[in-house]
Amino acid sequence: MEKYLVSRESVPENPKRCNSSNRWKRSVVELNGRFEPKYRHDLSALLMQSYSQIGAFPHLYHVDRVLCPTHEGIVIAQILQRSRAGDGAMIDHRGSFGKPGISALDFDCKGIYLVSATRSGCLTVHDFESLYYQCNGTLPGVGLKEDQSKHLLHITLPQQLDAVRWNLANQDEVACASTRSNVVSIYDIGYISDEPVEVLKTRRSITVVGSDVQKGLSDIAFSAVNTSRLIASDTHGVVNIWDRRVGVLPSLELSTGSHSTLNSLQLHAENQIIFAAGKHGSIYMWDLRGGRTSAPFQNHKEVRHLPLTSLKLASMLEKIGTLKAQSKIVPQEIHSIDLDPSCSYQLAFHLDDGWSGILDVYNSRVTHVHCPPPAWLSDSNNSADQLHLRKPSWLSTNSIYAVGSSSDHGIHLLDFFPGSSSPSHVDYNEDIQSLSERTKHKKQNRFVPLSEGVTACVTHPLNNTIVAGTKNSSLLVVSQKQQCTSDSMLEQ
Repeated sequence: MEKYLVSRESVPENPKRCNSSNRWKRSVVELNGRFEPKYRHDLSALLMQSYSQIGAFPHLYHVDRVLCPTHEGIVIAQILQRSRAGDGAMIDHRGSFGKPGISALDFDCKGIYLVSATRSGCLTVHDFESLYYQCNGTLPGVGLKEDQSKHLLHITLPQQLDAVRWNLANQDEVACASTRSNVVSIYDIGYISDEPVEVLKTRRSITVVGSDVQKGLSDIAFSAVNTSRLIASDTHGVVNIWDRRVGVLPSLELSTGSHSTLNSLQLHAENQIIFAAGKHGSIYMWDLRGGRTSAPFQNHKEVRHLPLTSLKLASMLEKIGTLKAQSKIVPQEIHSIDLDPSCSYQLAFHLDDGWSGILDVYNSRVTHVHCPPPAWLSDSNNSADQLHLRKPSWLSTNSIYAVGSSSDHGIHLLDFFPGSSSPSHVDYNEDIQSLSERTKHKKQNRFVPLSEGVTACVTHPLNNTIVAGTKNSSLLVVSQKQQCTSDSMLEQ
């Protein structure tokens, strides 16, 4: 028993107390029960370094033992590419011109199902678990064949698809829309049917020289608070709001005052603030709760309401002196806007020229910018990509933004952590940060090379696995590599 005791003489009279500033960070996390922002930011460098492509799934599907339009389009495009005929355009069996490519992706709230939409008109609901575990034991970039029997839905529509969303209030419902059609089609995956359970239409078309030009719908958003509300932006500068209890026509229309396309849509502040991004480089905001637009919202007979505010992104970028000194800033089309799930006031934007950044919606200023090298530096032919809108995605934690590259095969993982410690922050000082940082993991953005060019990204809501849709309509799984330990290794 004496060997476990410590004699009084061996204990110093004035023992040194542990300095609280030098406590082990992991102990702080365990004691406090939460991750401090700085500690989370330190770990984000390790997280970004862990990503790589672990699987690739070409769109090699059939419908009634016949090649689906997307599969057929890929085959035709490959033949044309080999023969170097034309620009790679293809004619599908419906007689319309188009190009293959994933146009939109979305996970349900639990990450069980993944829905994809292609420009060729295929709407597919995948079982994510079967995709993920099929990646184990394969070489990076190797094409896998997805088990088509695991699909909950695989239908072809008579036009290209440009937007797809799960209903936040009913995870059995998925909605899709096209810029070439004025309808939102809603499907219920609980029914084995190729017919939508509901079809919503815009209020009216645009008349040009005596002929009707149909509005197209570019993006969709479901309200998490009002379960009957669905919102969609269109190609004529209007945000359409439906109350599904009332009818198939919009109960409200929010106008930008122009007829330019709104490419992207986001809901904020308990789904009462609507952000929309325009083709001409402007971001618009409507507040359904109050302000000078509150009174018209009480009257649904009035269908046109102007935004509470609009911001020209090029003008805001010009206020960044260091950026203006290095680059000529011109208005660019905004491909996508996304609210940071880790920081509610950060609205990410992605531009046609490949630039990405953060708009602080509270202070109306650009706080982060990422400017990759232009495509012409790498001799990349970007003319074939003009039909594709790139759609990035936030990781659910750490304020990391996954963006498909505009010139290379891969994605950029951008550190958009709020504050000047982010390498993308406009006030970031590399010399000061290098002196103040005591961690060995340098904070920087990372490029993850992939086997194909990326058009859309979506992140699993629980484990942050990234699924990237490509220009060739493939699904690429980007995550940490899975390593299995054999019994022989365990015995050693």
